[in-house]
Amino acid sequence: MTEPIVFLPGMMCDARLFGPQIAELSRDYAVTVGPITQGERIEEIASGLLDVLPKRFALAGLSMGGIVAMELLRRAPDRVSRLALMDTNPLAETPQVAATRDPQIVKVRAGRLAEVMRDEMKPNYLAPGPWRNEVLDLVMDMAQALGPEIFVRQSRALQRRKDQQATLRKMRQPALVLCGAHDALCPVKRHEFMAELIPHAELRVIEGAGHLPTLEQPDATTDALREWMRQPMVLR
Repeated sequence: MTEPIVFLPGMMCDARLFGPQIAELSRDYAVTVGPITQGERIEEIASGLLDVLPKRFALAGLSMGGIVAMELLRRAPDRVSRLALMDTNPLAETPQVAATRDPQIVKVRAGRLAEVMRDEMKPNYLAPGPWRNEVLDLVMDMAQALGPEIFVRQSRALQRRKDQQATLRKMRQPALVLCGAHDALCPVKRHEFMAELIPHAELRVIEGAGHLPTLEQPDATTDALREWMRQPMVLR
């Protein structure tokens, strides 16, 4: 029996981030999406997820979801059968980036969530392409649905996150490291670095995508995830 797939979405995103993948992969696998909305530390979020996730699962996280996925791997390596890290970052937050979050939090608490999301997304998120506006609209809709309190909580968790390089070096499971070629938030070089850290990682760079390849180039992303699910288990 193939293990179920657990998707973890990025900051201010919900299950719709993986809509195309859920539609395709659920034909062959049990697929679920874990919420990353509880707790002001990555460790708290991971702990809450371990209480509700299946006993053993394939784990795929995008952006903040990838950061939570690495903490799940650190805490419960025997429960994670394989790992896909998409458009994410294994390093602790830099003081410079951490400092930019505080004024964003102030604005969001003052009722300006849409403005903060728009300002953050335009330069960093998406590749140029015909569906860019539709994807941006969906991202805005997900953010508005989650609301300001979750923005603050997730921002605090990201500010305090730990470095996970040692976690990745130790892993022996099949690993996919995937990113959009145009991702300015978590660039390709960062993913090359991650793939080198992990003993059995495959790197996939998705052309025509930025930070959200699951929505920008859904077919290519789903194909990569299918291949990852078919990889044989790696012997320790």
